[in-house]
Amino acid sequence: MAATGNVGHVIDQDEENVYAGTRVRPFASTPRVEQRSVEDEKKQNPTSLRKIFSIHELFSLDVWRASLAELFGTAVLVFAMDTIVISSYETQTKTPHLIMSFLIAVVITILLLATFPISGGHINPVISLAAAFTGLVSLSRAAVYILAQCVGGILGALALQAVVDTKTEQTFSLGGCTLTIVVPSANGPVVIGLKTSQALWLEIICTFFFLFGSIYIAFDKRQARHLGRVMVCAVIGVVVGLIVFISTTVTSAKGYAGVGMNPARCLGPALIRGGHLWSGHWVFWAGPAIACVAFALYTKLIPSQLLHN
Repeated sequence: MAATGNVGHVIDQDEENVYAGTRVRPFASTPRVEQRSVEDEKKQNPTSLRKIFSIHELFSLDVWRASLAELFGTAVLVFAMDTIVISSYETQTKTPHLIMSFLIAVVITILLLATFPISGGHINPVISLAAAFTGLVSLSRAAVYILAQCVGGILGALALQAVVDTKTEQTFSLGGCTLTIVVPSANGPVVIGLKTSQALWLEIICTFFFLFGSIYIAFDKRQARHLGRVMVCAVIGVVVGLIVFISTTVTSAKGYAGVGMNPARCLGPALIRGGHLWSGHWVFWAGPAIACVAFALYTKLIPSQLLHN
């Protein structure tokens, strides 16, 4: 996020004069102005590009070790969420959407609490990308996390394939993200589902709502400190469950699996199951990416004095 601060802002009893490039010490016995050389300035204030990319983190053992939490967290997420999707419909309950959304909210909350102390609890490329765009993590760290999340998504899908039978796997598309499916009919196979344009808009709108309504609370240190880790994770889980419920009921389109909001979760089953899961798969990447950019622009439009980093 943009750093807060204005001309004349006092930091550690030092007053910065942005225009003159001087530092005035008003509390010293004799006011003194220190001219800082360009080299000193560079040492004290690394260039924005260096901060944004932080290439050294690509070779940091600590970053890669932290990414293991993202890998295993995403693997468990994919296995748990896809299992919930399958079991909610397989039990033939009257309210599968409601039960599925509630259980997903619980799982998300638990996994965030488990991974937060190690990696920050992203377990979703959307969160890593949004954190990078708003300046909370470097692009290099975000890239490492996203790679780990995608590998985790594949491992989670493999684990699910190992425990379900072939019929269940085919019926529920391994719990993957689908826009359409092919079903038999009296006149031969037909395609049912949602239009690509509708699904794309759902991805953009729901992902932005996800970032705006819950992730921003976690990004804001003041709110996160006030609410506490458990409450923040619970809010995120509830928002995800709410969005899943809305996206799977508002369209009432059979064959549409609901909003993805997590490209790594959609990628795993698509790679393992293949076939129709690749139909429109780009939507589950493009939509969240557009939402991340929109969210980053939103944070930049907020007056800096209203941001709490």
